Amino acid sequence: MSPEVGPLFHSTTILAVRVGNKSAMAGDGQVTLEASRTIIKGGARKVRRLYHNSIVAGFAGSVGDAFTLFDKLEGHLEESRGDLLRAAVELAKEWRTDRVLRQLQAMLLCMDKKRILLVSGTGEVIEPDEPVLAIGSGGPYATAAAKALVKFTDLDATTIAREALKIAASICIYTNDNIVVEEISSDS
Repeated sequence: MSPEVGPLFHSTTILAVRVGNKSAMAGDGQVTLEASRTIIKGGARKVRRLYHNSIVAGFAGSVGDAFTLFDKLEGHLEESRGDLLRAAVELAKEWRTDRVLRQLQAMLLCMDKKRILLVSGTGEVIEPDEPVLAIGSGGPYATAAAKALVKFTDLDATTIAREALKIAASICIYTNDNIVVEEISSDS
């Protein structure tokens, strides 16, 4: 590991799921030092509410970079009066074209009452075909578990998000079961 790069942290699992008129985003709390596969922190909060609590966003990747992106997204949400799709597109454009932002190492998962979006530094703003999307090391495990729970149970979005992350935590060494869940309802 070169000193100018610093330690590489490996993490995480963030999952968004929509069932009926409710959406939930869940994130685990583990932060792992990649070189030694050592757990540095078990209770990190990687999911937060933005724009008057109407948007939920979670990140995978560098914490400092993610907070920079959260601030940028919040600014675009203010400019667009809470239009998540417009704000996400503007963030992706800025992230891809700005020389400093282009270096940021994170991904964002965002949701509002209408949609779930993945936003990346390569310019992608992706809305999934199905009402489930996950990012991070445990993302594939959480996605598979959530899709099965959506299809074969009558559980609500919050319960599915929590249980799918528990399943991912039982498989992925970079995911733990210290889970934070934020919910949005289209009724509110």
